[in-house]
Amino acid sequence: MDSCLFPPCEPYAVHALAVGEGHVLHVEECGTPDGLPVIFLHGGPGSGCNPLQRRLFDPARWRIVLVDQRGAGRSLPAGCIEHNSTADLLGDLERIRFALGIDRWVVAGGSWGATLGLLYAEAFPDSTLGLLLRGTFLARPRDIAWYYRADGVALRFPSAWRAFVGHLDETERRDLLTSYYRRLTSSDPEVVARAATAWAGWDNAVATWTLPPDREPQLPP
Repeated sequence: MDSCLFPPCEPYAVHALAVGEGHVLHVEECGTPDGLPVIFLHGGPGSGCNPLQRRLFDPARWRIVLVDQRGAGRSLPAGCIEHNSTADLLGDLERIRFALGIDRWVVAGGSWGATLGLLYAEAFPDSTLGLLLRGTFLARPRDIAWYYRADGVALRFPSAWRAFVGHLDETERRDLLTSYYRRLTSSDPEVVARAATAWAGWDNAVATWTLPPDREPQLPP
């Protein structure tokens, strides 16, 4: 994969952009200031950006903007889900565009980043030059049901699914998403850490679709 990417590059500008409600976004600019503007939207929600994503674009041609969305990566406060809705994230993108003096830009992203990109283009068509999307997830009710029900994608990854639901007790499994939300927002750090690990295990299994069914990808250390 490394041979398919452009050479490593460092940001020529890094910004800490206050967007309200106590949130401060980490924003970096790479490539050439006079290039075609593109903003890259990471997945998750919550994964944050990384140096590899700078290398998706030719730094001689693009003005590359990367942002860690609210509560993600190097943005502050870390892990905060208060005042952190999809509408908030869309508003943040416009704040970034105005702050950087960009009239229109290409919007790029994958997975949740593709979802957010589509919503941005729908909400702000005059700000969007084009879309570069991969691994598109539409986040419709039927898509979420396919992702989090036993008769959906779980049929391809039964072992990973059993581990995912097995983290919860039988009563909690009746409302999977609510039960995980309750654990992930618990005041007990150990409860949060175990739930987050279980959630990430399932998410990684499904996201790594090219692996054979039932092969469990290893979580990062």
